[in-house]
Amino acid sequence: MKKVGNHNSISRKLLLSLSLTLIFSLTSFAQEAAAPAAPEAAAPAAAAGGDPVKGKELFNANCAACHKLDAKSTGPALRGVAAKHEMAWIYKWVHNSSEMIKSGDPVAVKLFEEHNKSVMTSFPQLSTGDIDNIIAYTSEVKAEPAAGAPGAATPPGTNVEGGGISNNIILGALALVMAILVVMLFMVNKVLTKVASNNGIEVAPKEARTPIWKAFAKNQFLVLVTSIFLLLASGYFVYAYLMQVGVDQNYEPIQPIHYSHKIHAGDNEINCKYCHSAARVSKTAGIPSLNVCMNCHKNISEVAETTATPEYSKAFYDAQIQKLYDAVGWDKAKQEYTGKTQPVKWVRIHNLPDFVYFNHSQHVNVAGVECQTCHGPVQEFEIMKQYSKLTMGWCIDCHRKTDVKMEGNAYYDKIHAELSKKYGVEKLTAAQMGGLECGKCHY
Repeated sequence: MKKVGNHNSISRKLLLSLSLTLIFSLTSFAQEAAAPAAPEAAAPAAAAGGDPVKGKELFNANCAACHKLDAKSTGPALRGVAAKHEMAWIYKWVHNSSEMIKSGDPVAVKLFEEHNKSVMTSFPQLSTGDIDNIIAYTSEVKAEPAAGAPGAATPPGTNVEGGGISNNIILGALALVMAILVVMLFMVNKVLTKVASNNGIEVAPKEARTPIWKAFAKNQFLVLVTSIFLLLASGYFVYAYLMQVGVDQNYEPIQPIHYSHKIHAGDNEINCKYCHSAARVSKTAGIPSLNVCMNCHKNISEVAETTATPEYSKAFYDAQIQKLYDAVGWDKAKQEYTGKTQPVKWVRIHNLPDFVYFNHSQHVNVAGVECQTCHGPVQEFEIMKQYSKLTMGWCIDCHRKTDVKMEGNAYYDKIHAELSKKYGVEKLTAAQMGGLECGKCHY
């Protein structure tokens, strides 16, 4: 009887080849995307005699603080205002609204009373041409949000690469093809076994080998070395784990109101200490009062279209501003407080142990330490997180490297002169000034 090699290996090779072919086919297919159709540019009709592009610039510079196109703010919504008033009346109103109210103009008086008697700023510097441009901008037809716009939600299972078949259908078909190939390979293996048996061909059996675990167990030296290695490795990982207890670096909780430091501190360049004003005079930086938020958001009820990102849409940001209004009880339509408030349960991020003393004012006001030194590039954070470790070793390392700020601080003159002579240096670090004494931070 003839003996041949194990034909199962041939089957395995065939299965591997078919699998590789299928993978390359899937990759090539996935890279094909239909070119999206170019959206038709809709040119809005502008008011005669005005440039809407220049009007938008003038509107943002002069009007946007109190007016919006499609929503009431401190003043009324301005889209389509040209259809409500004559241009001659609009010129007078923009140049000096107070004078028109005093003169008893019925339309001017009605507007004044409807909007909580808020006095509109006069703009005598705007020419009639400038006003025409602004009116042209406010006369544009409101554009509907295009499908697939940044931040727009995409239905599950939709092929976002363009028109075509859903990716789920494609993957299902490929999985079915793979299953058929596997079944065919089992059938081929079975047929080859029958053919070998009918022709009197004996398949060479696999040689029996000692299991690797038995061979390892018989080698006492390897067992000893492995045991020592495992003990040392276990001790190392246990020590590393215990040293991380209470260290919350990169802790990034979800807050009840989504507040983007990237938009406020980054894009709008709002100083950290405008909101966290207590950092200059107090031990803690504090959580800003919602009244601080309303200093700006009383007139900012929605974000600009350009603020939207693929992850966060304009509608999402606008909903967060509405949460702020609900919390403070602000009716943006009537531009007044309702008196109905809701507490906001902020989640604390930076939390030092009770036995640790840290004073923000001493670091921020006296030492001149920037907020980013400890809190990282907050102007880039969409969601605030704990940037630094805030461990004892981290604080000590900073005290050893940071020179004491002497400029304009006569309090340290005498002690600095004595200690700099003692240590033989021109500038002292916080550690050399007693920054490593236990009682400085623990009490």
